[in-house]
Amino acid sequence: MRKIKTLALLVGIAVSGSAMAAGSSASLEARMAQLEERLQQAEARAESAEKQIQQLKKQDVKREQEIASVKEFTPVEVKTDGISKDKLLTLNGFDNLKLYGDVEFNVDGASRSGQLISAKNGDDNKWNGGNERWDVNGRLLIGLDGYRRNDKGQFSGFSVQPTADLNGSMNVDDAAFFFGKEQNWMAKIGRFEAYDMFPLNQDTFIEYSGNTANDLYADGYGYVYMMKEGRGRSDSGGNILLNKTLGNWYFELNTLMENGTSLFADQNYHGNKLQQDKNVAYLRPVIAWKGEAFSVAAAMETNIVNNAYGYKNDQGEIIDQSKRNGYGMTMTWNGQKADPENGIVANLSTAYMDASDEKDFTVGTNALWKNFELGYIYAHNRIEEFNANGLRPMNNENAGDDWFSEPGSYDIHTIHASYLIPNVMDMKNFNIYLGAYVSMLEADKHYSNDNDSDQRYGGRVRFKYYF
Repeated sequence: MRKIKTLALLVGIAVSGSAMAAGSSASLEARMAQLEERLQQAEARAESAEKQIQQLKKQDVKREQEIASVKEFTPVEVKTDGISKDKLLTLNGFDNLKLYGDVEFNVDGASRSGQLISAKNGDDNKWNGGNERWDVNGRLLIGLDGYRRNDKGQFSGFSVQPTADLNGSMNVDDAAFFFGKEQNWMAKIGRFEAYDMFPLNQDTFIEYSGNTANDLYADGYGYVYMMKEGRGRSDSGGNILLNKTLGNWYFELNTLMENGTSLFADQNYHGNKLQQDKNVAYLRPVIAWKGEAFSVAAAMETNIVNNAYGYKNDQGEIIDQSKRNGYGMTMTWNGQKADPENGIVANLSTAYMDASDEKDFTVGTNALWKNFELGYIYAHNRIEEFNANGLRPMNNENAGDDWFSEPGSYDIHTIHASYLIPNVMDMKNFNIYLGAYVSMLEADKHYSNDNDSDQRYGGRVRFKYYF
């Protein structure tokens, strides 16, 4: 009996163990399935989180682009008397917008002002006939250029360069709009200078013809003609220019329309007061060939408007003085392209003017090596008619300063030099130029039968700072 009880107990334990084992196996499989399900859910959540992160990144990039777009295209508010005027000025759409400027101040000394140098001096910026001149002059320029191009190489842009002079006046150098196709053609309109047909290299004080189309001819002072009458940057008119590039060849046609009497200082020519009847129109075609170091250009300029200005004779008739035909050629060797340190830049230029009652011929050469420039200019004036009585009143204390005062032939020999002191105080944008010239004048006058000579000279220290 005791053995039966023991056997029954053992059997019960075995059956219970089997049941527990079976239950434990089923529970493990369930837990494994549950873990697998949780793992899949975790992976799904991680994938969702990654998508959300990518979406956030895209939103951040888009937001940055929107901020940049706002900065580029948002109009600048202009306020007048505290009142906001929306969308008066926009700066959008330009591939390149550049703000720049330079300072150019001069300390000058000259034997006589106005005799050869076409620069106005004295009170109210008028011509000063004093025997000597010592002064400080110059200007500050601030420029703004805009440029836009497309994938086809077509472009458009503008340039404006206001200046503040030391005499307290405000002026402008260039103010122009242009468009065209790169390395092909361009059209330009406004105030600017066309092709330079008489380059002076690193000049600082040889300003015979000035830098503009105005006041080039000073009556009684001699004329060094440099093909600048139709070049542009006039104070009384504007330019229209077309150019074309074909390989090494360059073609240009500049048209200058202005008050023709602005060419002459005080509107005097050969002792007569000029009267304007209509504006002139200068045509100035240029053809040039440019190689790696050598270039050559030929050009002419002519006023195509007849009877644009003149003077009244004793009978009250208007005598036309607006005939002006100029021709020129210039050659340049630029060795600095291949050797910036020791290369030589040399120019040889010549110009001839066939004008009413006057013929002018000029030839000049100059060379620049390192920081030193040296040049020579010869000018010949042949005056056929001259009203000596109308030049200046005889009681004028400066009447004797008019050296070119009657018909005859006049020669002007000029030697000029300049030296550059770069990087003053170790600043690459700060330079000082030292310049000087000396001119010898020779005359063969008709009426006085006098072979006379005279001398002019001058020096300049120029401070040039770019920013």
